[in-house]
Amino acid sequence: MATLTFAESVPVNIFIEKHSLSIRIWHWTTYLALTASLITVLLGSTLFKTRDNVAMVQEELQQKGASITKDQAWAVAHEYSDKLWDTHKIIGYVICFLLLSRMIIEIAQPSEEKLKIKIRNALRFRSKNPEGLNEQRHFLFVKRVYLIFYVAILTMAITGLGLAFEDAPYLKDIQKPIKGVHSFVQYFIYSFILFHIIGVIRAETGRYKGIVSGMIHKKNKN
Repeated sequence: MATLTFAESVPVNIFIEKHSLSIRIWHWTTYLALTASLITVLLGSTLFKTRDNVAMVQEELQQKGASITKDQAWAVAHEYSDKLWDTHKIIGYVICFLLLSRMIIEIAQPSEEKLKIKIRNALRFRSKNPEGLNEQRHFLFVKRVYLIFYVAILTMAITGLGLAFEDAPYLKDIQKPIKGVHSFVQYFIYSFILFHIIGVIRAETGRYKGIVSGMIHKKNKN
């Protein structure tokens, strides 16, 4: 059931919401984009880390009969790293577009599917039943975490654009704090994705069966 009503108890399937096609497409596209972004970060910080590949470049070229300096090997190793981070940058642009599209979708959504309406209804709900109150608190907690997630994504998008356009005169002097915020917030987003997956699995295998199916084809199993 998508909305809360003034009743003595809350139905067990309150979290099994019917989502519009636009939300479902946005959800899975965003998931893929964030996953791809995470993969590029992991590769850039491990396998394609310039410092760790300089010796390998020198050794491989020496086996082929070529001799290069450490600086030359650094330039070669760094080129691969640059290509990876260029891919990360492109994915970042996609995430910025998805964030903008989510705002547009929220405005165009039917009233009963708007996030602010769901939260408002939950805040207005009153119940003398302890189970109903627990469901209300749980519902509000989940929705507020989503709001924090959206703020984090917005922060990542803004700081990511700041890093992408580092040559802009008014951004050159603040690159370090921008990078610091970008790096810090990314860990919250990755943590959110992990706990979100765990939470969905627990809900799906527990009392809230149908959450995943509702996000795939809108039809819920009760």
